[in-house]
This record gives sequence, structure tokens and C-alpha cells, in this order.
Amino acid sequence: MTSLDRSWLNPAANAFVWVDLASPSIPETLVLSDTFAFHPLSVEDARAEIHDPKIEAYDGYLYVILHGIDIRPGKKALLTHDVDFFIGQTYLVTVHDGNSRSVTGMQENVVRNSRIMAEGPVALFHRIVDAMIDHYRPEVDELEDRIDALEKSVFERPDPKLIRQILDMKRDISRLRRIMTPQRDVIARLARRDFIDISTDLSFRFRDVYDHIVRIADDTTIFQDRISGILDAHLTNVSNRLNEVMKVLTVVSTIFMPITFLSGLYGMNVPVPHLPGGEAAQFWWVFAIMIAIVVFMLTLFRRKKWI
Repeated sequence: MTSLDRSWLNPAANAFVWVDLASPSIPETLVLSDTFAFHPLSVEDARAEIHDPKIEAYDGYLYVILHGIDIRPGKKALLTHDVDFFIGQTYLVTVHDGNSRSVTGMQENVVRNSRIMAEGPVALFHRIVDAMIDHYRPEVDELEDRIDALEKSVFERPDPKLIRQILDMKRDISRLRRIMTPQRDVIARLARRDFIDISTDLSFRFRDVYDHIVRIADDTTIFQDRISGILDAHLTNVSNRLNEVMKVLTVVSTIFMPITFLSGLYGMNVPVPHLPGGEAAQFWWVFAIMIAIVVFMLTLFRRKKWI
């Protein structure tokens, strides 16, 4: 879409227009500045690929940025995509990258039910936002399942390779929390009716959305604490295993020190005192002494609880 008849935007036309720009080209984005005459700062934010959630009131419209869950196939991490909303008295403009399930689903619902459009732009905006927050729940539940599995692996089968999974999980949780906190604040302002465009009835609806997003934000805080605990436990397990290995190596080295000295002493090409018996008995004497040293040192280490 590169043009729109401005007469549709006149309140006297008694019409409500929804313009959806999915992955818009540069000519399509000109609709924002030329047709709707939106403020240059809001247009610049809408053209940006990624922007944090926020809400701003401009002359004649509200500008809102919210994030939905990314659904692109083959993704290896939890990603989000922003959806920009321009909410006016007679119009709703949405701008996104084309991967918004909420916007696509609402377009299908509008075709099946014309009453949705009759409710007005703010009500339609609420429906889209409600769907966006609902789509978070399966992703958050899946994230919780992954944390449970990771926690079980750390405590049942310590593996140094798990550090990569833990760090990836920590990154996903940090990214989700960084989005949910400002997004929660945006919904809170809508629920409090900080803007005159929000009616009492719609503020109640946004309160319900706010309750959902608060629970998700609380879950992300809990997840962050859990993953930090898992990381600490994993590092402790790895450190303990390393200490055990080092202890074994130290014991082996300590035991072999006198044995090595003894074998080196009797292996020199110089005359050394002979033990009782003939030449054939010397080997067995040295071997017996070595065994006695090993037994003595192991017994000593055991009594001191070093092994």
C-alpha cells in the first residue's frame, strides 16, 4: 500500500480504517508521513528494525511499540519482534516485520466478524495486544520445561559441556525480561487510563492484559534466579570434580616421589650398599621396600582423611 484517500480519515466519514504495513518498503512507509502526517520521530521509530516497548502521546494519536514472540522457522533462541501501533480517532496503523501471529490472526477474525471493526480502533488495538500477550504463555511454559530439564541434568549428571546450554538459557531469559519489564509498564499506563482515548470499559480490558503480563514478568524474574542458581551449582560441581581429580593426581605424585628416588638411587652406575642376600635378592628387596612405602603412605592418607 503506497497511498490512501485522506477523506476516509475525516471523522465526518463515520468510518474506521485499519492500515497494516507488513515489512513495508520505503514507498509504503511514506504513507505514515505523507498521508497520516505522523510526527517525524514516531515515523523514524517505526522504520527502525528493533525498538524497546514504549508509549507516547502525540497530537491526535497514540504511538505504541510492543513486542511479540518471533515465529521464524529454525530459530535457535528466544527472539521477539516489535509491532508499532498508531492509534487515532478513526484509524489504526500497524507496522511490523511480517511475522506477527497476532496481527495476522486478527485480520482473519475481522474478515469473519465485522463487529470487531465496529468497536473502534482502541478496541481493535486491545484485541491485538491481548493476543500478543497470550502467545507468550506457551513460550514461557516451554522455557520453564527447559530449565527443569537443565536443572535435573546439572544435579544428576554434571557435565562441563552444560555450561553452553546454561549460558544460552540465561541469555534467553535476560532478553525476555528486558522486553517484558517496559512492556508491562506500557500496559499499566493503558490500564490506568493515563490517556483520554482509553475509555473506562477498555481500561478494564487492559487491566486483564496487565494481570497476564505481570505473571509472565514475575516468571522471568523467577527463571533468572533459578538459572543463576543452576549456573552456580554447575560451577561448584565442576570445581569439585576438578578438585577430586587434582587430589588423585597429587596422591599419585606423592606416592611415586620416594619410589622414583629409590629406583633412581639403585639405578645409578655407582656402587651402593647391598641388602642381605646375593645379587638376585637385591631386586626383590627394592621391590618390597617400594610396596611398603606405598602401603604406608596410603594408610597415612586414609587416616588423615585426605583420600
